[in-house]
Amino acid sequence: MASVLVAMSGGVDSSVAACLLREAGHEVLGSHLKLIHTGGVEHGCCGPQAEADARAVAEHAGFPFEVVDMSATFEERVISDYVAEHERGRTPNPCVRCNERIKFGAFLDRARDLGMEFVATGHYARASNEGGRWRLRRGVDRSKDQSYVLHMLGQDELSMSLFPIGEQRKEETRAHARRLGLGVAGKPDSQDLCFVPQADNGAFLEERAPHLVREGEMVDLDGRVLGSHSGAHRYTIGQRRGLGVSTGERAYVLEVDAEANRVVVGPESLLARRGLEAEKVSWVAGEPPGEPFEAGVKIRYRSEEAPAVVAPEGGSAARVEFRAPQHAVAPGQSVVFYAGDEVLGGGTIAAAIR
Repeated sequence: MASVLVAMSGGVDSSVAACLLREAGHEVLGSHLKLIHTGGVEHGCCGPQAEADARAVAEHAGFPFEVVDMSATFEERVISDYVAEHERGRTPNPCVRCNERIKFGAFLDRARDLGMEFVATGHYARASNEGGRWRLRRGVDRSKDQSYVLHMLGQDELSMSLFPIGEQRKEETRAHARRLGLGVAGKPDSQDLCFVPQADNGAFLEERAPHLVREGEMVDLDGRVLGSHSGAHRYTIGQRRGLGVSTGERAYVLEVDAEANRVVVGPESLLARRGLEAEKVSWVAGEPPGEPFEAGVKIRYRSEEAPAVVAPEGGSAARVEFRAPQHAVAPGQSVVFYAGDEVLGGGTIAAAIR
């Protein structure tokens, strides 16, 4: 049996993951990561109730529990990046950064410091060693699959990572929680960003970066002014709601020019892009394929896979050519490459190709 440091958010998924490992005979240490200080206000996986729920599960299952304050690291590695990306007019995915830099970065370092053999999380994903190489695959429950936000994991991280619930469906996880008598069995999933109170992203950014609040123009592709806005940071490629302009047809955000503080809008048909350039690309195998290859590509967490040709361009860049044009290709979002159920790698969208 192995020693495992389990990240426990206080939700049902990570709670069941920890308890299943304990039930299998592993030496489990539950660890609740305090990523932000909420001032006593409940918010998703952060706050007094989340901590209390995680602690209660550990006490019920009979394994030790700790609370680790990683708020300074989270501020430096995740929130600062989130604000900086919005300042550039991009749409970042902070959950990807959190997994890369906290749960499989700082948290993994903590496990090593404690002499623990593995870390475990409640992600719906799977990892296996085949022929001496680690592979990352989708969770069995496609509706809950979280492999997209884990695409940056490489051989070292996967060799120390366990995903105890990746082989089961959500309803099975809740059934386990009821069988084990866990108080979180019926707890709803958290949907919002843990660090954005009341899910008001614009207000959060404006508090952190007041200079983002400035009046700008809302224009069409010809540069004709259609209206105004109070800050380009409140818009993302493909957005339809809340534009406040009338064009005679449904308008969508086509481009966000942060430097000029200008938002370009137009019909949905003009959102189509034939490809993208990716940066900060990593490969699960540790190195890219030697030549262009066919893959299923996801450009957002909830998007469907799009057939495409992926061409590694040396270093940490890649070019993606879609078999059919895709809508709302947003710089800052993650692009992830799949071969069936297997995650090959991924990176950050740097630019869309018209």
